[in-house]
Amino acid sequence: MSTLAPARPAISVRGVVKSYDDLHVLRGVDLDVEQGSIVALLGSNGAGKTTLVRILSTLLRSDEGTAAVAGFDVATQGADVRGAISLTGQFAAVDEILTGRENLVLVARLRHLASPGDIADELLARFSLTEAGSRRAGTYSGGMRRRLDIAMSLVGRPPVIFLDEPTTGLDPQARVEVWDAVRELAAAGTTVLLTTQYLDEAEQLADRIAILHEGRIIADGTLAELKALLPAPTVEYVEKQPSLEDVFFAIVGDRTTTTEDAR
Repeated sequence: MSTLAPARPAISVRGVVKSYDDLHVLRGVDLDVEQGSIVALLGSNGAGKTTLVRILSTLLRSDEGTAAVAGFDVATQGADVRGAISLTGQFAAVDEILTGRENLVLVARLRHLASPGDIADELLARFSLTEAGSRRAGTYSGGMRRRLDIAMSLVGRPPVIFLDEPTTGLDPQARVEVWDAVRELAAAGTTVLLTTQYLDEAEQLADRIAILHEGRIIADGTLAELKALLPAPTVEYVEKQPSLEDVFFAIVGDRTTTTEDAR
């Protein structure tokens, strides 16, 4: 009787090391991200989150270790990796002079896709931007601009998307709009690696949470699994369950932040 082989992780990282002279940013990172899941890479400024994303997206080479995205080695199959991913950085990369629809059409044409107008209209509808599609992107709110940025990253239906601190600088309502967009991605089968320093963001969105501290993954699991690392809650008048913030600082060991996120 044959058995099905386990699905290959969408992202696999083993022993990745990266240093800049005497600054050791990544010190041997191991991480798996399953297909169709949302994994939050959580860490303080300087923990190495952006450096890891840049390595996985072929923008930077590691010093040691291996990494694969969508089954392709990031060091030897860079073109294949880039064809399978999309990267959304900390600041929306939209052209503010163009309309929302024109931004999407432009990306579709750059990817040499058929029917760029139809692709643009589909994504505008998916991210609740149809009514704003004919307006210049420069007139959009922060949340709308971010949703358009994510929509642009989905042109061509990449199976893996990296979101590097996507809600930095957004107001609470705009953050909720982006969260809804990320949930839509996962519901459609897209694999999402989300880097964030916002604990509530990881708690709201992630199927699994990996805590990166001083260049290493020091905890990796579901929210329930991470909470179980703490002592059982004490009962006074009501039971107090630990928050993700409690878990994070208990694992890291203090509440101080490090220097700015390296590179």
